[in-house]
Amino acid sequence: VILVCACVLTAGTVGTRDLHVARARRRGCLAQAPGRSRCEGKPRGLCRRSEQQPMNLACSRLRGGGKERAKASKEPAAPSKDEVVQALLGAAGENLKMGIVGLPNIGKSSLFNLMANTQVPAENYPFCTIEPNVARMKVSDSRFNWLCGVYKPRSRVGAMLQVTDIAGLVRGAAEGQGLGNKFLSHIYAVDGIFHVVRAFKEPSVEHVEGSVDPTRDLQIISEELRKKDIEVMEGRVKDLEKRVLRVHQKELLFDLQTAKYIQAGLHNGTDTRFLPLSIKQAELVRTWSLLTAKPVVFLVNVQDSDFKSGRNKWIREIKCWVSKNAPGAKTIPFSVGHEAQLQSASLDTENNQDDVSNGTRPISMIPKIIKEGYKSLGLIHFFTTGSDEVKCWTIRNGTDAQHAAGKIHSDMQKGFICAETIHYEDFFRLGSEAEVAKAGLRHSLGKQAIVRDGDIILFKFGATGGGAKSKK
Repeated sequence: VILVCACVLTAGTVGTRDLHVARARRRGCLAQAPGRSRCEGKPRGLCRRSEQQPMNLACSRLRGGGKERAKASKEPAAPSKDEVVQALLGAAGENLKMGIVGLPNIGKSSLFNLMANTQVPAENYPFCTIEPNVARMKVSDSRFNWLCGVYKPRSRVGAMLQVTDIAGLVRGAAEGQGLGNKFLSHIYAVDGIFHVVRAFKEPSVEHVEGSVDPTRDLQIISEELRKKDIEVMEGRVKDLEKRVLRVHQKELLFDLQTAKYIQAGLHNGTDTRFLPLSIKQAELVRTWSLLTAKPVVFLVNVQDSDFKSGRNKWIREIKCWVSKNAPGAKTIPFSVGHEAQLQSASLDTENNQDDVSNGTRPISMIPKIIKEGYKSLGLIHFFTTGSDEVKCWTIRNGTDAQHAAGKIHSDMQKGFICAETIHYEDFFRLGSEAEVAKAGLRHSLGKQAIVRDGDIILFKFGATGGGAKSKK
């Protein structure tokens, strides 16, 4: 009898233990290692240090996972190839700003004055600009001009881009040199960067580094932005490490791994916007507003004679640097002297073509500069047209029809029915709405259809009191 009872008790113990192990396996808690301790797979309350058995990885996880969390937090979370996405890391929304950045005395404020047609001080000494200057500038679009010619509306509202003139940075700005911390904070407030570099020699215009070397100047600004981000990420990593040790949350661990991944990339000389990121990582990094996550358009200020001849000894070297350090970024040569001459001669620059042609008419690069800044932020616009008004509505590239309707009015988004759309190319080719409809090229878009740049849209939406309304 005693022997039978002993067997029954032993079988019951083994069955209970196997149940704990099975539950642990379902939760993914068991370590894939040979040999298991007596407490393996048991719930937290059943694992006793007094049993004098080494704590297994499974027990460690069940007891809060301190060692496992510490180990995981040391490993930067690089995404797999299937997870990598191309995403803009700037702020969400359409009210975005570009900032003009560079060393002192390279023509930043002069360019800002020409772009905005204002008179911001632009003197031949460093830190002439202290507080940032802001202006809204028209985005040149030949499609908008053509539509206005067709409808001859009483009101014309084109697309606009907000641009900020930021004081010059110097070597050591990340450590506070030359009011660097204050000026860097101004860059945090914008969403994209016009990086201006000087590519001409002029004895009367002082250079803060003592000589003209465009690639050196590009490197100085890029390194200062990266150093500031490294400083910011070091503080973020320390804060997250403390929080992960206090609170066991999967999201906090993900944040810490991503922060360390970004930090490691910055230390290796890779700007944040060029690091492979998953969708979830991109959404997180976007909230950090890092300087190296902002899109950049490079502007090369050359002499008037160099611009007209199309020759400059530094241009090829600059383009090679950009190709290596900022692949895919635009490089636009321009001349402050040439632009000043155009404005003083009262030449119309608004309707110039976006690209430089070989014609005899002097060409302004300002419309192209503004448009490239607009595009670098991921902005596009659609049109609403009529005899009363032709208007550009700025949205982010990839916006669906329902959210585009909300750009006009929130009631249109809530009561959205459809968006009757004409592609600009079809309208331009056929010449009228009637011909477009006759050709069957008027499209009806649903809520999730993506709006294309330049679409002409008539929105239909449900009114609050029933029925339907439309807005064109």
